[in-house]
Amino acid sequence: MYVKSRFLKKLILSALLLSSVSAAHASSTGLMNVTGSIFVIVMENTSWSQIKGSSKAPYINGLLTNIQASYAKNYNNPPGNHPSLGNYLWIEGGSRFGITNDNDPTNPANQIWGQDHFVKQLQTAGISWKTYQENISGTKCPLSSSSPYAPKHNPFIYFDDVTNGFSAASAYCISHVRPFGELTSDLANNTVAKYVFITPSLCNDMHDSCAPTNDRIKQGDNWLKTVAPMIMGSTAYKNNGALIITWDEASSGDGPIGFILLSPQAKGSGYSNSIYYNHSSLLRSLEMNKGLPYLNDANNQTDMSDLFK
Repeated sequence: MYVKSRFLKKLILSALLLSSVSAAHASSTGLMNVTGSIFVIVMENTSWSQIKGSSKAPYINGLLTNIQASYAKNYNNPPGNHPSLGNYLWIEGGSRFGITNDNDPTNPANQIWGQDHFVKQLQTAGISWKTYQENISGTKCPLSSSSPYAPKHNPFIYFDDVTNGFSAASAYCISHVRPFGELTSDLANNTVAKYVFITPSLCNDMHDSCAPTNDRIKQGDNWLKTVAPMIMGSTAYKNNGALIITWDEASSGDGPIGFILLSPQAKGSGYSNSIYYNHSSLLRSLEMNKGLPYLNDANNQTDMSDLFK
């Protein structure tokens, strides 16, 4: 009897283990099936409570019920991680790399040397990437502020490998950090990279109040109303791609801030959850999708596979 009992216990434990592994695998299936391009748009300085249900953001609120939309109710910037630059760096590398200000990378104290980060991982793995930044010329690596372009919202140029040692003449930087206006033709020609990071200008990302609306939330919503359908209508998105819209940090405190996933692989139809996420969760999910090692705090946070099928 003892032998039989022990055997049955082993069978039950094995079944439970198999069930938990299968459930974990199933929860990440949709995330792993995102084989098209992944687009990430980062907006600015706005808590989710200022967006959800706001008459100033009708387009964003309309997106939440889209058949291909899932969203997170408890997505946050990492605890105490302010100002902006630290959050952009966190999305890129799971750390602020000791930087606690918004200074340009022309400042030696804001230069990151020899560190692994996401697009460096992509480059090593032979996976294409590009960032589109509003209001840059495309003729040089944009290391210096020139409003409404802000380097603090362009994390890639803070790394020495992207900029060939922080050179404005870096050919690698110039080829990967491109003017936003080129996105339209790249989508139409289906020549977009596998990972695409998009930064609106200070007027369009909800950072500043500018003409014509003089309302930062409304203007950002209008900008997304133009850009998101263009991306979602592209082959790169339709072929199991994904569009992620999020914010860098809350208007006060650490959140929650907005996180909206649009994808043919999303659970969709306005599915949402209250799981705690932060920028490390996004990075972990991006690395999981590409089969890459987790960097820094991405090792410690929950991935976002629950938002996928």
